[in-house]
Amino acid sequence: MQVNQEDRIVPQEKSANTNTLAIIAIAAVVSFIAGGAYYYFSADDLTSAPLPIEVAEIIPQEPVITPIDIPEPVIPEPVESVEAAIEIKPEVQVEALPSLSNSDGYIHKKTVELSDGMSIESLLVERDLIRHFVVFVDNLAQGELARKVSPLKAPDRVFTVSDITNKTYINPDSYHRYDLYADFIVNLDEQQLAATYKELTPLMGEAFEELGYGEMSFNQRMLEAIDIMLAAPIIELPIELDGVSVNYQFVDPQLEALPNAQKFLIRMGPENTKKVKAALRKLKKHLAG
Repeated sequence: MQVNQEDRIVPQEKSANTNTLAIIAIAAVVSFIAGGAYYYFSADDLTSAPLPIEVAEIIPQEPVITPIDIPEPVIPEPVESVEAAIEIKPEVQVEALPSLSNSDGYIHKKTVELSDGMSIESLLVERDLIRHFVVFVDNLAQGELARKVSPLKAPDRVFTVSDITNKTYINPDSYHRYDLYADFIVNLDEQQLAATYKELTPLMGEAFEELGYGEMSFNQRMLEAIDIMLAAPIIELPIELDGVSVNYQFVDPQLEALPNAQKFLIRMGPENTKKVKAALRKLKKHLAG
């Protein structure tokens, strides 16, 4: 431990004390002698020899040592080594992507992982899943609904209508045909979805190049498709139809004039449409960022 030089007690040397006391004693003697001489030479009435002057013996005093408080040294707390505090995480192994033609098993696995326990696997097409998805998105961006290349199978339940006072409306029960699809989309983990999309971008880009769009990227096409779907209206009131069976049309001319992709969202019902739009907004944020 090092002590500040100013805090040290420097012991006084005996030789210095002795010299000082000797000087004081000599000065006192000289003073008394000088005073006696003054009176001797100035006293006219005195003829006799001066009386001897007794000089008191000077007793040297011991030096007074004033104690100095020395503060206790501050011992710093031990600092943990930075290297020891850093947790070394194992390196994450990135799985290599398969080729586009051999990617079906890999894409199925990734989709099931995203579903987080939902029974979505039975809804996936079995072959060319990436190519189906890319072509489906390309059609959505043009407002079209390419059912034959949808990456998901159609629901088992059939579309139904309700006849009320000689008018035909969409039966609200028909909206529930798409509950599983909408729930799957809205329950996707946002970060996991973005990470999976980024991971599969090379495969989707390769499939999109097969369509011959030149310099346009699949990411751009996806953003166009999302904007088309987000522009679809949400209809809360009963929707009147005209026609028979699969040839039903919306009686409202504004609804009938909408792109087929947007009319598909309307047939999913207002609640499912809200879920799908919420998921699309999240995905768009990551794609446009």
